[in-house]
Formats: sequence, C-alpha cells, structure tokens
Amino acid sequence: MSLETHVEPGAAERLYDICDYYDAESLLTGDERRVLGRLRDFLDREAKPLLADYWERGEFPSQLARPLIDLDLMEPAELTGTSGTNNAPARGIYQGFRIFELARTDASLATWYTAQAGLFRTAIRVGASEEQQREWMPRVIDFSLKGVFSLTEPESGSDIAGGLSTTADRDGDDWVLHGAKRWIGGASTADVLAVFARDVADGQVKAFLVDRQAAGVNLEKIHRKTSLRMMQNAHITLDGVRVPESMRLHNVNSFKDVAAMLRAMRSDVAWIATGIQAGAFEAALRYVRGRQQFGRPLGSFQLVQEKLARMLGNLTASLSLVVRLTEQQARGVYRDQDSALAKMQSCLAMRETVALARELAGGNGITLESDVARFHADAEAVYSYEGTHEINALIVGRALTGESAFTR
Repeated sequence: MSLETHVEPGAAERLYDICDYYDAESLLTGDERRVLGRLRDFLDREAKPLLADYWERGEFPSQLARPLIDLDLMEPAELTGTSGTNNAPARGIYQGFRIFELARTDASLATWYTAQAGLFRTAIRVGASEEQQREWMPRVIDFSLKGVFSLTEPESGSDIAGGLSTTADRDGDDWVLHGAKRWIGGASTADVLAVFARDVADGQVKAFLVDRQAAGVNLEKIHRKTSLRMMQNAHITLDGVRVPESMRLHNVNSFKDVAAMLRAMRSDVAWIATGIQAGAFEAALRYVRGRQQFGRPLGSFQLVQEKLARMLGNLTASLSLVVRLTEQQARGVYRDQDSALAKMQSCLAMRETVALARELAGGNGITLESDVARFHADAEAVYSYEGTHEINALIVGRALTGESAFTR
C-alpha cells in the first residue's frame, strides 16, 4: 500500500503528502517543487539502494557526489534566473526543503551537502570581504572550491568561545597556525579548511582558508563511530601551517563574527532534524502497513496508531517551527535565541520520533533492512552537533531572563 492512500483529492502532485500534514509545501513555488522533485528522483533511484551497505561499511558513497553536485541544487538557474553563480541566494524556504529532502533520505547525505551549501558557504558569506566573496562565492556555489567549517577542537566543543586553543601568529605576509580540530566532516575531500584560530597578538579569533594539502596539515579519519557512519569525520592537526594574509577571512575579527555564522547555520540543523523525523516516520508507517501480527495488520492496533500519531505530531510541530524561523530570517530577523530554540526543540522531538519508529519495527528495527535503524542511530549525532541541547537551552534562557547562566 502506498503512502498516498489517504491523501486529500487534488493533492497527488505534492511531494510531501503524508509527512507534511499541514501543507507547508504550499509555500513553495512550482519551480521550487520541480527542483526538489529532481532531487527526490535522484535520491530514490541512485542513493537509496546504496545506503545500508555503505552505512555498515562506514564509508561515504563517493560515486554520488558528482551527480548530486551536477543537479545544480544550491542556486538552480530556474530559481535565480541566472547561471547560478551569483551571490543572491535562492529563497530560504527552498533551501530548507532541500535540506529536508536530503535528510528524509539519509542524515549523512544531508550533512555532507550542507557542509558546503550551509557551513562553508556561510563562512564565506559572513566572513569574507566583498572582494574575497566576488572571487570565491561562484566557486563555492558550483563546488569547484570545496570547503569545510573547522571550529570544534579535541578539548573544546560547547566551550569553544573561550576554550579555542588553535593559534595564529602573524609573520610578515603570512600567518602560522598551530593546533588541532576534531569532528570535521568532509575534510578529506575538501580543497580548503575554514580554520578558526586565536590571534597570538590580540587574543581575538580569526579565520583562514587553509589548503588541505599544505605542509603541516595532517588528517586522520575518526573510526568506530556508531552514528553518521557514512560521513567521514576527521581529526586535523595543524603544525606550523603557513597561510597567506590573502587567505584570511577579512571580516572575522572576534568570536562575535563566528557567532553570527552559528546563528545562521543552526537553522540548517533544525531542518536536518526535521527531515530525519520525516524519514523515520515514513519508514515506520510503511512497516506497520505491511506487517501482520496475531492475524491482523500491525497498523490496526490501537497502541501502534497512538505511536504514529505522536510521531506525526512531533514532525508537524518541528516542520512548523523551522518554516516560521526561515520566514523570519528571510525578513532579516536573525536572533541567537530563535535558531537555538528551533535546534533544541526539533532535536528533542527527533529523538522521541526515531525511538518510536524503532519500537514500531520491533526486532527488525535494529537491522539495516529497515530504514528506521539508520535514522535511529544517526539522530544521536544530529542531537549534539551545532550546539548541544543544554547550550541551546541556555541561549534561550539568557534571552528570556537577561541573565547568562553559562559557566564563567
């Protein structure tokens, strides 16, 4: 039985018939839906058959990278009316649903694409000077300059604002970097690493585009992960790496500038968390519709239907939250507490939703034959990255009370 069984008349052409219960998709234009349909066709046809095997092997299906790039998703010409290499982004609601579509298929694919389209692009958009943007942004958009956002360190995650220990020392026209970064997804295939380091002279945070193959750069793959197994995360060591001043992001001169990037990027993670819920919900619904127990369809039991309703409630609330946040940001309203609340709440809902999906699939819910196992495991990484639950809660609490409860 297809997922479209109970769709309202006239909704057959919608992309998100079941998982978008309140029809947020109606905010998309026809062109935007067609681009997303192109993405969905590729994911269904080329990506889905590979996911279980590559997840188990802990490898990224690199054969998907170039075809995914060639889909022209970041700035599609039919949405921007240009060749796609300008710096005027497609609408935020389209970008959100692009993340949603990737994540409802696989969290690693969403994280991989968003590392370029979200994190690295934001680093250039916010941190680069106008001259640097003119040079680099077209190459970011067409992926001819691939980069990753390298902020987290081995001993500093949540406390990175005060604990960042990678150093940058000015030496003539160059900077010399020492330190280490950890959990940097996609670093092994990037051209440059957007590295954040503390200026020895003034103690302020600066940012640099570091050639991945420069002398003194060493990358090690992080093994034995139980979440986002396809995403290749790296531990990076920087030992006397020389970077020219021209490769410093000229608009990053303190951690406040980094915080402006994080403020914009957290909404992407909230969309990923929402997409994961959609994928888990759809997988669980397929399972209970096709499974028989005690001589009856599993979907006919009251407790099963109650769990499905809770999952749909979580998903619908999360999608409403990220859509509203995206609409605010489209009007230029960017507040730390807004993106923090969306990330915090969507991830709380995600955790319950994937757990319920795994429950509904019973013992089959822990095998890769059922998609719910992959969503269940991958959700744990998304729950923590781009700000833990506690850190985001404190950002919201600070806005509510006017008092900072962060450890000093």
